[in-house]
Amino acid sequence: MIKTGSLLLSALVGVSALLCTTAATPVIANPNAVNPIPVINGTTGLPNLMGRTQAVFQVTGMASPNSTHTYNVLGTDLGIMWDNGRGEMLVAFGDTAGFGLPNLLSGSVWAWRSNILVRSHTKDPSNGIYFDSVVRDGLGQARDLIPSPKIPFLEISRIPTAGTSVGGVQYMSLMSVKSWDDIGRWSTNYSELAVSGDNGETWAELPETRRPNTGGNSKFQMNAFLADGGYIYEYGTPSGRNNAAYVARVPARDITNLGAYQYWDGARWQRNVDAAAPIMGGVSELSVMYNDYLGQYISLTTDPFDSVVMRRAASPAGPWSGPEVLIDTRELPSAYAPSIFPYQTGRDLYFLTTVHSQYNVLLMRTTL
Repeated sequence: MIKTGSLLLSALVGVSALLCTTAATPVIANPNAVNPIPVINGTTGLPNLMGRTQAVFQVTGMASPNSTHTYNVLGTDLGIMWDNGRGEMLVAFGDTAGFGLPNLLSGSVWAWRSNILVRSHTKDPSNGIYFDSVVRDGLGQARDLIPSPKIPFLEISRIPTAGTSVGGVQYMSLMSVKSWDDIGRWSTNYSELAVSGDNGETWAELPETRRPNTGGNSKFQMNAFLADGGYIYEYGTPSGRNNAAYVARVPARDITNLGAYQYWDGARWQRNVDAAAPIMGGVSELSVMYNDYLGQYISLTTDPFDSVVMRRAASPAGPWSGPEVLIDTRELPSAYAPSIFPYQTGRDLYFLTTVHSQYNVLLMRTTL
């Protein structure tokens, strides 16, 4: 476990010179070019947003009441939330920076993990989301759930994009990242499911669920889940940002059987993945949920301008409305990957989003 005091101070001083030269660009994909140290990275406290959405709470990092640095999570992104089927929320985070042996092969000054998980019983997030436990290694640090070799052009990361529970068993969708490419673009080898029967403590890959980044399966490299009416709906996009989105569905009991999936072709459901038709455009990391207050399905993502936007629909397949801006890119230009809080909160919509300039996850609130 990382210790506070002189050890932490020495480490901060040792990396500060490198961090001061790191540029935090709004839509860069490469997680190695990050600086999660408060003040040094130019951020102090929550951003003051003047539009429809307010920043409520810093969920991760050294400035968070969760003190995630005590298990060596100085910075992280995403924040994929779902209920475990027993009233507890699981949250999977993506590329995570901490102190330790730098991953110089991939250009990182940080020791970093590709996928970690915490648990929370927070149902009312108005004062924040607090963590109860974290999946740790033998040293007390947050550990990778599915290890990645982190070798460029082989696999640089294995990043969670969605999670759901079926019969008390946990399923997580991950993308295998082959390379970080141009701004907002990256290449994947495949997406796949991983499974956990012990509430997220240990995970096993399910190779039979792999979707290679070819043909129709290339439409489902980054995914979001919606559990509704006995089905799991899988919303997919190609790797990278600013893409079309597609939707599939499968009976929940058959979530691991790719042959049981049906794909929306714009008029009906059919088995052929190649027939999947776009349901919305200009989509990046995506989150979808039914909202009781609105009586509609809603989706959150960032648009081509890096604003956080919401769409509405009467059914899981759409048609989906045009985007409504929740956070204008001019207010918070480095926000991405909004993820909807999994419990209903009336007129208030809560969601997590990553702020790249500080490389940590914040809780946001929008009044519907």
